[in-house]
Amino acid sequence: MEIFKPLSFDKALAFITLFLLAAGFIMVFSTTAVLANEKYHQSLYFLIQQIIGAAAGIALIVIILSVRKPFYQNPFLIYGLLALSLFLLALCFVMPSMARVNRWVMLLGIRFQPSELAKISLILFLAYYLERKRNKLHEWRTLVFPFFIVALFTLLILKEPDYGTALLLFFICALMLYLGGAKLHHLGILGLAAAIFFAILLFQASYRIDRITGFMSPEKDPQGRSYQPLQSKLAVGSGGLLGVSLGFSTQKLYFLPYAHTDFIYAILGEEFGLLGTVTILFFFFVFLWRGFAVSSRAPTLAGQLVAVGLTLMIGVQALINISVVLGMLPPKGIPLPLISFGRSSLICNLAAIGIILNISQRKGNGRKKT
Repeated sequence: MEIFKPLSFDKALAFITLFLLAAGFIMVFSTTAVLANEKYHQSLYFLIQQIIGAAAGIALIVIILSVRKPFYQNPFLIYGLLALSLFLLALCFVMPSMARVNRWVMLLGIRFQPSELAKISLILFLAYYLERKRNKLHEWRTLVFPFFIVALFTLLILKEPDYGTALLLFFICALMLYLGGAKLHHLGILGLAAAIFFAILLFQASYRIDRITGFMSPEKDPQGRSYQPLQSKLAVGSGGLLGVSLGFSTQKLYFLPYAHTDFIYAILGEEFGLLGTVTILFFFFVFLWRGFAVSSRAPTLAGQLVAVGLTLMIGVQALINISVVLGMLPPKGIPLPLISFGRSSLICNLAAIGIILNISQRKGNGRKKT
């Protein structure tokens, strides 16, 4: 039983989202102006694309906020999104490869990364399924279906290949299963099998091993496998306390690869210094706090699981990206949510935030049945 209160959404979470979006616009322009001018003869090209993605995402938030019914518990929507995500992930493999990977679908001139939608689809599915089967989660046969779905999506993303996203997605799904009531020993068996599987895949790819060895011993190959981590730490370190000022980064001038996507936080550190990096990190921690607060107040188990799952999807990804930039983890190819350039990620993250905000408008009615 719940009451929907329009416009009672979590204002702090909405403000954090807008702040991070604004920071993203600034950093996307700063990191891409030279590249865009050379490649497209238009210094605003990437910024305009990011603004278009943000506008689409904000439009989704407005629409989602106005939905009175708990749509995230609608089986037609949930299984429809799941089927669509599965279809798009499979479609990636008939599309032309880009940089030797199959992560995108190109339709009508628009490029989209289905793994971003897959994250939301799986979280909604698990929340719905775990609430419906909450009294049978102690049985193995109840867990077979969600295990199969999670494994299928993980395998498709690994096949692209996108090891970092697959590992992140599996971790969040496993955590949701635990929070939803699955027995720890069941998850332990699943976790052990997954750990062995991910380890085998890790050591089968030489470039993944190179990333780990470069992370462990960066001084041994500074111009090769350790180049990105070293250039990233150099950018952050050269920023000092207050940075070199907006637009004056030297690392973004082709010294640091993927400066506008995976390593945008490094350029932020160079231009805004420790003050800028700590501010962004602080806002992501506050984002996690507000998302967990929304989850704790949600009137249904499904609402609680959706809110915590989507919050973790964004928050954990941010912490992983920042850890990679600071040299605390090997490179994983995971962008910084709401800040890195990328329309697929931006639109899906904003849609996820819209769902969290919708849940924050739902309150228990406080009445007892007679």
